[in-house]
Amino acid sequence: MSYVSCALRAAAPRCLPTPWRSPRPFSSATGPTAKKSVPYQKTLKEEGSGSGEPSRPLPPSADVVVVGGGSLGCQTTYHLAKQGVSSVVLLERDRLTSGTTWHTAGLLWQLRPSDVEVELLAHTRDVVSRELPAETGLHTGWVENGGLFIASNKQRLDEYKRLMSLGKVYGVESYVLTPSQTKDLYPLMNIDDLYGTLYVPKDGTMDPAGTCSTLARAATARGATIIENCPVTGIQVRADDFGVKRVYAVETAHGTIQTPCVVNCAGVWARALGQLAGVHVPLVGMHHAYVVTERIEGIQNMPNVRDHDASVYLRLQGDALSVGGYESNPIFWEEVSEKFAFGLFDLNWDVFMQHIEGAINRVPVLEKTGIKSTVCGPESFTADHKPLMGEAPEVRGFFLGCGFNSAGMMLGGGCGRELAHWIIHGRPEKDMYGYDIRQLDASLSLPSRRFHHSLTDNNRWIRERSHESYAKNYSVVFPHDEPLAGRNVRKDPLHEELLQQGCVFQERHGWERPGWFSPGGAAPVLDYDYYGAYGHKRHRDYTYNRLLGDEYTFDFPPHHDIIKNECLTCRNALALFDMSYFGKFYLVGPEATKAANWLFSADVSKAPGSTVYTCMLNRRGGVESDLTVSRISPGDPASSLAPAFEGDGYYLAIGGAVAQHNWSHITAVLQDMKLQCQLLDCSEELGMMSIQGPLSRVVLQEVLDTDLSNEAFPFSTHKLTTAAGCTVRAMRLSFVGEMGWELHVPKADCVKVYQAVMRAGARHGITNAGYRAIDSLSIEKGYRHWHADLRPDDTPLEAGLAFTCKLKSGIPFLGREAVEAQKAKGIFRRLVCFTTEEKVPMFGLEAVWRDGQVVGHIRRADFGFAIDKTIAYGYIRDPRGGPVSLDFVKSGSYELERMGVSYPARAHTKSPFDPDNKRVKGFY
Repeated sequence: MSYVSCALRAAAPRCLPTPWRSPRPFSSATGPTAKKSVPYQKTLKEEGSGSGEPSRPLPPSADVVVVGGGSLGCQTTYHLAKQGVSSVVLLERDRLTSGTTWHTAGLLWQLRPSDVEVELLAHTRDVVSRELPAETGLHTGWVENGGLFIASNKQRLDEYKRLMSLGKVYGVESYVLTPSQTKDLYPLMNIDDLYGTLYVPKDGTMDPAGTCSTLARAATARGATIIENCPVTGIQVRADDFGVKRVYAVETAHGTIQTPCVVNCAGVWARALGQLAGVHVPLVGMHHAYVVTERIEGIQNMPNVRDHDASVYLRLQGDALSVGGYESNPIFWEEVSEKFAFGLFDLNWDVFMQHIEGAINRVPVLEKTGIKSTVCGPESFTADHKPLMGEAPEVRGFFLGCGFNSAGMMLGGGCGRELAHWIIHGRPEKDMYGYDIRQLDASLSLPSRRFHHSLTDNNRWIRERSHESYAKNYSVVFPHDEPLAGRNVRKDPLHEELLQQGCVFQERHGWERPGWFSPGGAAPVLDYDYYGAYGHKRHRDYTYNRLLGDEYTFDFPPHHDIIKNECLTCRNALALFDMSYFGKFYLVGPEATKAANWLFSADVSKAPGSTVYTCMLNRRGGVESDLTVSRISPGDPASSLAPAFEGDGYYLAIGGAVAQHNWSHITAVLQDMKLQCQLLDCSEELGMMSIQGPLSRVVLQEVLDTDLSNEAFPFSTHKLTTAAGCTVRAMRLSFVGEMGWELHVPKADCVKVYQAVMRAGARHGITNAGYRAIDSLSIEKGYRHWHADLRPDDTPLEAGLAFTCKLKSGIPFLGREAVEAQKAKGIFRRLVCFTTEEKVPMFGLEAVWRDGQVVGHIRRADFGFAIDKTIAYGYIRDPRGGPVSLDFVKSGSYELERMGVSYPARAHTKSPFDPDNKRVKGFY
């Protein structure tokens, strides 16, 4: 018999602390002997895998072909059938679950630091615990034994308290327990080093074979066709009359199925399947492991445990435990085998050792408990630890549902439903932006929705970021954390200039953008050191990492006052913001105005020289983007600042973190409408700096060769002019609520223009400022941030942006009918601004209470230095189900719950700073 303590000794023969030492001999010098076997009573392997013939004949055609019979493939097929797709086929190369699903631990935790993920998890739980048994009369293997999160320090418990507050919004029952209460619940647990725990009674576990076979039964009953032992050998792609590539058919060794839609649910093998269609799938395969113990007396009915600080989980397995976790040195699966089915790897005890230490510390009886079996199988991981979903417009009709980072079982139901809705209706119901892979053809050097082509084609970047995401999977999720891996891929023209001035950079879509400015000097981001794994030497005296470590708090960080100074200097004098990472696109051509009228909710078809703030909507009226659109005149063929074109032209400036999403949305609309116009990307060719504050006009008048008076250069206009001898496009706009101008500058001239502005501003007290200041200043003014307080499942009416919709005109636009219908019916959800008198940091996910009832949660929060208050924005509903009018907002008594503590709050129907909007127009 192998013992847990023996495994530890075998992996690390050095002298160990007394609690982990054992007098028992172990079976071999390389590790304890334990068979490789999953801990489930039934797997689908026994039902005849590996047959040479498909389980049923192939149909000649299908509406949708799903490839991959694991959790996501089965869930997507089931939900497609449930949502009315009459002809859906699932192809599995072996038997259902044979890839990674069959060996998964099958844990389901209801609480995550994301409102959308809480909703996705809730649907999975509902499918396996209620829907499928009701439809089929079969038990899926769902066991509701509860979940217990372990906190060994205050920061970890604070994180759990955030989850508890969010859970109240969604009706997820949870309790913060003291160490002694935890001992009462779990008598075998060591509580000596506990700070507290979070107990979620209705968490549980799923059985892979039981869940997937029941899904297959339910899908088949609704008309779906499931074909096993049928590997895909090719994807036929054809170009339409406009050159757009589209799925045409799926080839197998047993025949071809003609179809307009393929869903890639192939897990670790998704990258190879994508290559058959010319689609990049940026994921990597890794070994992921757990061990199964022998019987443990007294463990029956105990909750599953996640000890994040020890990077270990303990899953109840009847009268035993499965023990696993996430290590800092995972093993990459370098050569993914096409023939691998129902397979397991030999467990590397040297890598797994750290989990044994943590497990024995938490449940000491494990030291003398035998190891029954080891489970080490392949899993797919992605660069940001989020799944890859959505349509890949390298090939229209090719959808992804893969890269689930060991969470494919618990996210499967929610994601399967969203993916089905995406396929049928062209977009998901929920805000799936964080999962959306939407890519364009990398050979054309076009950007992707989530990962820029320079990243998806970069194997080093994918490997580094996937490693860091894996290694930090159990780390505390702090609001302002930044990656150390895959950095310095995209730098703007001012990067080196700002670095030397103490800029602490953030990373967004590969771009290095200014976060804040440290008075301590340069803090460069160094090459990734893999946290010392794989023989890499860890960086010493790493300034950037030290400053980043200061952010690891749910309190105000040490540099809070530095950000305060950047903000107040902007409010009282002026600040320069480098915003060069912004997306900068041109929409030009004979039908550009027709496209603009349909795409943009506001009326942008004005005279050249105008700039309009607008939204782009989807068919349901949800906001896909907010951006500025400037009407331009034709220019020089060689100019990135004023290009030549025929017909009409519009210049689009979009926040860099969402620029790829905008590109994909616009491109899809143009392809579907078959309009004669082009979308050109000049993001890399142009820099952008914004000079904001009451003294901005005084300073810029010395630099720009044009009259900046209100009469000559009013708000929301732009013009070409010169600065320091260089041609620039100046726009009078503001993202922070002050008078100011943006300068859009060819990249070769950026440093020269920047230095000229800083010299002119020196005697007026100009300062550099970063995006941490923009976040504070913009929320103080009430400006929206897309994908924070503005998402695809929010409408302009709900978000207080009705003024961006040209409803008084007769011009049709995408989403107009939905907005008009909502306006007629009433608004049942509304974005509200809150402030608290107590200076307490908030970051989002706080519960909103009105008159003693939970009515919503905070989407975005920050501290407003000019008004000296915490500011938070969140959507609220009427618990009685009625419309949320302004009178409803004003009449309530509010509290914001942060980490289990409620703070009195005031609701505002206008911005608490400059509500009359005078400052942006130059009236101080």
